Amino acid sequence: MSLLILTSFHGLTALHYFYSMYYDLCVIGEYPKEVREIFGGTPVNDRYQLPLKGREVFLTYWNLILQAIYFTVCLVNDFFGTNEVSPRSTPLIRKLKDYMLAAFAFPVALNVGVTFWTLMAIDRELVFPKALDAVFPGWLNHVMHTNIVIFMLLEICTSFRQYPSRKYGLTGLGIFMACYLVWLHIIRHFGGIWVYPVLDVLNLPQRILFFVVSLAFSVGLYLLGEFFNSIIWTKELKQLKTGTTSKKIK
Repeated sequence: MSLLILTSFHGLTALHYFYSMYYDLCVIGEYPKEVREIFGGTPVNDRYQLPLKGREVFLTYWNLILQAIYFTVCLVNDFFGTNEVSPRSTPLIRKLKDYMLAAFAFPVALNVGVTFWTLMAIDRELVFPKALDAVFPGWLNHVMHTNIVIFMLLEICTSFRQYPSRKYGLTGLGIFMACYLVWLHIIRHFGGIWVYPVLDVLNLPQRILFFVVSLAFSVGLYLLGEFFNSIIWTKELKQLKTGTTSKKIK
């Protein structure tokens, strides 16, 4: 793929994510009271105050910010880094780009997309109550839950990267998911509610199992991304490995 097309793809994708955040924050603004009550914007008890507007609590929104940052990094790399398979000296921005896709952008995007649409098919009230229909336009919902998967698959197919060591990559993903898990419990402690209604219908052992399965699913998606990358870029990875081996022999 030509650099012009690749740069245009990265730029337009980043722009559409930033515009979506702008629309959500500035055009939609504060969610109606009934929506905030569902998503933690209004305290459930008198002891604690939880100053949230309903969007900061979701992994979906964390992921939207993550995708916007990732594609911005891709754009910066297009101009100031390199997309070569085996550059003489790999710029820091290229190393950051490669690591971000492997550890964060790919597994989190697919986690959000697959989990959301699966639960929507089972019972939409568990993840996207009908109260949101009057607030959330359909196109914005697809940006947050559909486009993130489509554009990430396009990215992994059109831009070469070398995956980090599995230990290094999974450590980053584990830290990210652990931070979000802590955030869920902070909201539960200070707000008195679970962000996702599905957690309300689970008892403690079931919630623990839910979190363990979610983490295992994220690890599986990391390995899936690594597998896709190795299949799509088999020739380039072999060239890179051969080149590295030759350098060592010399």
